[in-house]
Amino acid sequence: MNLYLIRHGESQGNLEGKIQGWMDFPLSDLGKKQIHSVATYSKDIHLDYLYSSDLKRAYDTAQAIGHAKNLTVHIWDEIREVHLGPLQGLTRAEIYERYPVTKEKSILTSGVEGTETVEQLTARCQHVIEQLLHVHKKDHVAIVSHGGFISILLMYILTGEQWSTFHRPFQIGNTSFTHIEWTEGNKPLIHYMNRTQHLESMNDISPKMGLL
Repeated sequence: MNLYLIRHGESQGNLEGKIQGWMDFPLSDLGKKQIHSVATYSKDIHLDYLYSSDLKRAYDTAQAIGHAKNLTVHIWDEIREVHLGPLQGLTRAEIYERYPVTKEKSILTSGVEGTETVEQLTARCQHVIEQLLHVHKKDHVAIVSHGGFISILLMYILTGEQWSTFHRPFQIGNTSFTHIEWTEGNKPLIHYMNRTQHLESMNDISPKMGLL
């Protein structure tokens, strides 16, 4: 299986510097431009199936790719962003002030009450990968998701259930591509990570790309 992890275009929440989680911010004006660039870029990539988070910023990005590739977008709520409960809608500075524990740990895995737990995230990652390998063993599949979940999924792919021990959030750029291939024996091979070359000619890599 060849898997492409694609982050959504810049959202209004990214632009405002807010931690979004499950909050359903729309794309910003820049994000709308970015998804046209990523759709054009995707034309040269072989894809058989296209999945998207159910959150609007991801779904609109996936729709642009689906239109360019003549592919149906399949909504999959298990690839939505990490649920961050009371942290959602706050800026990073506000979170650090109200929840000091987040200064020492990743906001994604802080353990603040009401946020998605490491155990829940592990189960979610495991199910996503198992389902993909079961259904799409020989396919080229893209999933359009979110910076936090993509960074965790990558660490899970690399280290398994111990991902939280090693996890430090990758900076996943808006509309970036990460390509992973499962070779014989179901061994993952990362061909590239966080590729955003399709944005270079437009000079539209957001200075506020944000993590979540």
